Amino acid sequence: MSESPDVEAVFWDIGGVILRMESVRAAHREFVERLCAEYPATAAADAALEQWRSVLGTYFGERDGTAFRPAREGYRLAVDEILTVSPEETEWESLFRRIRDERAEPNPDAVAAIGTLADAPLHQGVISDVDDDEGEQLLRTFGVWDAMDSYTASEAVGRTKPDPAMFETALTKAGVEPAQAVMIGDRYEHDMDGGTEAGLWTVAYGAEDGPAVDIALDDLRELPDWLGISDGE
Repeated sequence: MSESPDVEAVFWDIGGVILRMESVRAAHREFVERLCAEYPATAAADAALEQWRSVLGTYFGERDGTAFRPAREGYRLAVDEILTVSPEETEWESLFRRIRDERAEPNPDAVAAIGTLADAPLHQGVISDVDDDEGEQLLRTFGVWDAMDSYTASEAVGRTKPDPAMFETALTKAGVEPAQAVMIGDRYEHDMDGGTEAGLWTVAYGAEDGPAVDIALDDLRELPDWLGISDGE
């Protein structure tokens, strides 16, 4: 295990770290199935799910560099592709939110680590490439919103990681220098490279290893120990 850093701020990614992505995929599948059951669709549910994935892949793939594209617009485009009626004639958004809130699952190891760090004398925040309201709702659903001292979402910044603006915005909110902060993420280019280039320590959780990784953890409950923090401190 690498040398423990002396940090004053810990920043979390949401998807793949706090949020279990398997549950997101399951929620999307259920949403498409319900959508096809309630409204006239161009194809059966399995084919519609492939349409959903294809439209979203194209939508995010056409992003200009690190410019932010709201997920809600991608969802609307995918719904428009799947249904034979206009999305405006449906209640797809409320259906999507309801299924997301019911099916999205937190990573229990991350929730446990966040709880431990919440009692420590450091700043805890989020740096995530999400729509502002969607990220906040997920954190509230998982019961960790109140443990966060700051929240930096791509929608508010207008950029996505690894753009320096994401990290600079979060550091400004925390009032700390880059070397006093650590980034926990699951994507090498976005979180590890981006964090390292911004001067932060990096913790890889599911991200590939490489020179931008300071430490890789399979169990985020080990994070407080690496930071020199234990329960009750």
